Amino acid sequence: MKKNCIFAEKLVAMDVKQKDNRIKKEGVSVGNTEIVPAYCDIINPQVINRLHEKIISIIVNKKKYRDKNYSAKQLAADLGTNTRYVSAAINIRFHMNYTSFINKYRIDEAMTILEDSKYQDLCIEEVSDMVGFSNRQSFYTSFCKLVGTTPKAYKRLHMSSEDVTKYKNK
Repeated sequence: MKKNCIFAEKLVAMDVKQKDNRIKKEGVSVGNTEIVPAYCDIINPQVINRLHEKIISIIVNKKKYRDKNYSAKQLAADLGTNTRYVSAAINIRFHMNYTSFINKYRIDEAMTILEDSKYQDLCIEEVSDMVGFSNRQSFYTSFCKLVGTTPKAYKRLHMSSEDVTKYKNK
């Protein structure tokens, strides 16, 4: 029995050590100390600045966030770099991962569409599709996370009283 206990203790110690290593790699806060990812020291700040500008140009100005299939890998290819550099630039400059970054722009556009009376006849799924989400559930989850309410409730909140009457009668 004691052999089993010693073995279990070693497994627990290994698990704790693996978690500590993962925390150091991912750059998470531990207590009051923030551990900075190793790549922050390796990647030249000028490279990060150039990537930042190019990422904004491609994702925002060219509205690539609308493309359901546009991945970090495709962005890296368009930038002439690799996905690690793209991820590092997004993490450092925007303080989020690639998916959250893309979804933020999608949700911002969805909010604009939901507020605009000329799009009042669109259903939520059509708005979701317009801004680049592959499925309704991803759209709802991201919307609720960023805005704090559902897209449907947001749309109702921003409609005029006569638009609400028309919307309810559908």
